[in-house]
Parts: sequence; structure tokens; C-alpha cells
Amino acid sequence: MARDRGLEELLNDDLAEVPKLTSKAMFGGWAWLVNGNLLCGARDDGMLVRLGKGNDGWALKMAGVEPMRSGTRHMDGWVRAAPEVWGNDAVRRKLLEAAREFVRTLRAK
Repeated sequence: MARDRGLEELLNDDLAEVPKLTSKAMFGGWAWLVNGNLLCGARDDGMLVRLGKGNDGWALKMAGVEPMRSGTRHMDGWVRAAPEVWGNDAVRRKLLEAAREFVRTLRAK
């Protein structure tokens, strides 16, 4: 899986002020973590966003957002946003804020 440098740049800008943020290569792309917990990722097939189990229904109603899959396995609480979604600054930031809200509930690793 190839990386999407444009999406990575957008996410780096959006997340620049997030405390305790780290990033590293994961999932065949690039991932961002807060307190050691996965927050989101960028790959050439979309933006991955961790909303938490049961918190993704609103996002899945948007065109261009689908459940994240690992092979044939559905990854509960994770969504994949297509370029037409993550390319919209307001929508991308809304997804990221929802992910940050969820990750704040997790214990630091």
C-alpha cells in the first residue's frame, strides 16, 4: 500500500497542536497516536479514523465514508474516508475531533 503524502500533510497541519501526539509508519501508510493510542491514519486508499465502537454511525451516513476493513474483517469503531470526504476541510476536522474525543477516553499506553 502506498502512502498519500498530500493527506499526510493535511493531517500533520490539522493535528499540529495536539498534545502528546506521535506518528509512525503503520497499516501500509502513516498513523498518528495520542498517548500511545491510535487516532487516525493516512493511506493511498483513504483516511482512517478511530471513532470507537458504537460511535461511528453518524459518520457512516456520509457519502464516501465506509467501515474500515482488514482483509474481510470489519474493524468496529474505525471508518475509512475517501478523498472527497477528507478533502473537505470542515468534514475532515469534524472526523478528527470526534476521534480525539474518543481517544481522550482511553488510558495512556
